[in-house]
Amino acid sequence: MPRAMFEYTKEILKKVSFDPNLFCKELKKATEWLLPYEIEELKDFIGNLMQKNPSLQQCLVYLD
Repeated sequence: MPRAMFEYTKEILKKVSFDPNLFCKELKKATEWLLPYEIEELKDFIGNLMQKNPSLQQCLVYLD
């Protein structure tokens, strides 16, 4: 089940990546649900999204 939540989180983050404020909000919620090793994987995923949309970088504060 946790893996399903991780995949769901990635889909949501992809869909809201056009809006940094919404992306930050969803990322903050995701860090409350996901396991520590999934958050590490999420960092890589977000790195790829940031290449397309650098304004998402401000949301990295939620991953520290």
